[in-house]
Amino acid sequence: MSEENFAELLEESLVTIHNGEIVEGTVIGVKEDEIILNIGYKADGIITRNEYSNNPVDLTSAVKLGDKMQAKVLKVNDGDGQVLLTYKRIAIEQSNKRLEEAYNNKEVIKARVTKVLDGGLTVMIDESKVFIPASLVSDVFERDLTKFQDQEIEFVITEFNPRRRRIIGDRKQLLVAKKQKMQEELFARIAPGMEVDGVVKNITDFGAFVDLGGADGLLHISEMSWGRVENPKKFLKVGQTLHVLIKDIKDTKIALSLKFDRDNPWKDAASKYSVGKIVTGKVARMTSFGAFVELDTGVDALLHVSQIAREHIEKPSDVLNIGDEITAMVVDFKEESKKISLSIKQLLIAEEKNNEEVEEDAEEVSE
Repeated sequence: MSEENFAELLEESLVTIHNGEIVEGTVIGVKEDEIILNIGYKADGIITRNEYSNNPVDLTSAVKLGDKMQAKVLKVNDGDGQVLLTYKRIAIEQSNKRLEEAYNNKEVIKARVTKVLDGGLTVMIDESKVFIPASLVSDVFERDLTKFQDQEIEFVITEFNPRRRRIIGDRKQLLVAKKQKMQEELFARIAPGMEVDGVVKNITDFGAFVDLGGADGLLHISEMSWGRVENPKKFLKVGQTLHVLIKDIKDTKIALSLKFDRDNPWKDAASKYSVGKIVTGKVARMTSFGAFVELDTGVDALLHVSQIAREHIEKPSDVLNIGDEITAMVVDFKEESKKISLSIKQLLIAEEKNNEEVEEDAEEVSE
């Protein structure tokens, strides 16, 4: 057989390939920037690093000699007598097919955030890019998206158009659906009068919002303590766990309280502060007409300016200071309106009268 005939038979025995065709080959060489495949053609196939993946990759670690691989023909002759192949484009087609199925089936996908942009997040599914706009990242406004870098997140595909390179993901609707379910479960198990645990989520001048695991409840400043709370931000901290009382539920609004009935200081107030009792307390605040004296946490009494002393007092601050401890007589007690009136003047008169009676008794005894 002539050399010419042998060359013809050899060429006939080799496969014929065309641009766009999928071929299978064996890795016969690996370099940092390319993979060499034996594809049964008269020339070897070459996969460059750029045509292996869109992601940074070490080819010497990604494949090894003898591995079987599928690739798509980009160019039968790259100018150097070799066949230029692509692996990533097959991977893109496969991952796009997976994403299309997920889009059609409304499947939840879990993947890692590979890039944070000004307008949203990029997530890679194999070799396909999914973009999640900032408005669809969360159900609340996220000022700083960088916290999602390299984090695994769940989302659904809401728009699939690979020809326009537009594959859009939505994380927000999953969070909304999850919270809706949690809210329904929460309202199914709670009722006014129940005690539950929650976490302080936000604090305002008028109160605090407490996360109950499905919905937030409002803890108004007036319900934070039986005593007086001047500043909620000094009384509570964000992230603090609270054991709270569900005071009321109206539609989806939950009113909370820390004023448990078992701690109610007015429970035995009728006996402790009955008219005529001598009590001691501290001046908590003052007005032009009198001073409010704290007898116990949540129990304040009014010491009117006319009852501070036997002599005329122009204003309470002339003789009293915040924090002063005073002893006075209860001269009025109204349980229903929770009002107690005190008098130092009446106490002095009573003590003077008592002293006079003691002196009279002593004189009678001496006679």
